[in-house]
Amino acid sequence: MPTPPASGSPQDQPPLEPIVVLRPRRTDALAELFREMEQGNPGLETVAVPDPHSWDEGETQELPPVRTGDRTPPRGDRFGFGPGLRRAAVGVAVTAAALVGFGGALLLAGRNDDTGARTPAPSASAEPTPTATATSADDPDGAGTLREGDSGPAVTDLQERLLRIPDVYHDGATGGVYDATLRAAVARFQLWYGIRGDETGVYGNDTRQALESRTAPTG
Repeated sequence: MPTPPASGSPQDQPPLEPIVVLRPRRTDALAELFREMEQGNPGLETVAVPDPHSWDEGETQELPPVRTGDRTPPRGDRFGFGPGLRRAAVGVAVTAAALVGFGGALLLAGRNDDTGARTPAPSASAEPTPTATATSADDPDGAGTLREGDSGPAVTDLQERLLRIPDVYHDGATGGVYDATLRAAVARFQLWYGIRGDETGVYGNDTRQALESRTAPTG
């Protein structure tokens, strides 16, 4: 059996009541918030939210179904190239063909040049082409050239023409002999009139043309 508590034990004291702490609520701020909500905030704009159940289903469009099993590339190209890539490929092919054609033309031109350069030269045994005038080849001053030691009517004609040129063959002889005096007169005439096609003192083609153009024919 339980032993009764002795007097003066804590059980004889009255039970303690829980302490309640009262704190005043700040109802002013809450009341002001409700008041603003009822009156409406002038800085905010009311937006009407449409009812999602009121939308017209006719405005929506159904997307085409996606073919998951069909892996065929777009039409016109087995490898999946678009029209832009096809145009670029065609342009590259045309440019390459033009370059190949140009290179072939240059190669053919180079081969033609090599063929022309490799043309065999005529053999030494071939007959030489005859010259037009053998006398001109023999005498570098041309055919009919007169020089010191020659004589004859041609020398007389030369002397008579030189007598018509002032101070070239002054008081010279006309005996038809090409002597040293006549040679000096011819050289003087060549020097004064700038004749350089013939040897000095030799009556060649250039000297003959210059003298005949300045003198009248002998009679």
